[in-house]
Amino acid sequence: MSFMPYVPPEQLMKDRSEFAHKGIARGKSVVGLEFADGVLLIAENPSATLHKISEVYDRIAFAGVGKYSEFEDLRISGVRLADLRGYSYDREDVRARDLANAYSQALSTIFTQQMKPYEVEILVGEVAADGGHNEIYHVLFDGTVTDEHEIVGIGGHAEDLTSALKTAYHSGWDLATAVRESVKALSTAEGREVTAGLLEAGVLDRTTGQRRKFRRLSEEEVAGILAR
Repeated sequence: MSFMPYVPPEQLMKDRSEFAHKGIARGKSVVGLEFADGVLLIAENPSATLHKISEVYDRIAFAGVGKYSEFEDLRISGVRLADLRGYSYDREDVRARDLANAYSQALSTIFTQQMKPYEVEILVGEVAADGGHNEIYHVLFDGTVTDEHEIVGIGGHAEDLTSALKTAYHSGWDLATAVRESVKALSTAEGREVTAGLLEAGVLDRTTGQRRKFRRLSEEEVAGILAR
């Protein structure tokens, strides 16, 4: 007859939280930032194929830190949910808020009911139409979701990154300034220079004139911005 030792619920939650934090701390950080024409997502990511930043739907983007396979699973689930909602109702009914809530519920269930929590933090961003307000949602490994404004940093150096961003940030930056200042903040948080070859960046740009607002910034485009 096997014997399972009793573990107080609060200790179990604490252990799972510490485990997830350690996994996330090993990952590279991500910056989410509002600029004049939309939302910038930028991260240190030396891989050219394993993306941390991706499009989810017309005006919505996703960024993750931590264990790649786990936040990629969440991204795919979000794409499927967005497609289903857009097909069943209307494309305008697909909102970042609803996706963030769905991610929150899924991560909360995993955290409380599975032996191992997901080692992830994610951002879900949505660019508004002219005159509207952009939305950036930050979802933690335990399902906690917060509505961020203007700037947010997630990952292993989130506190240092957010502090550096707050010191420098001014509303209404153009894209080039937003990229330069984000890279400076990443370099400050990491304690070393983060070059264009190590960066992945994507923007939700309301001025594209197209239905889909997401586009990736190439390494050459980022390098040109940083060289100015």
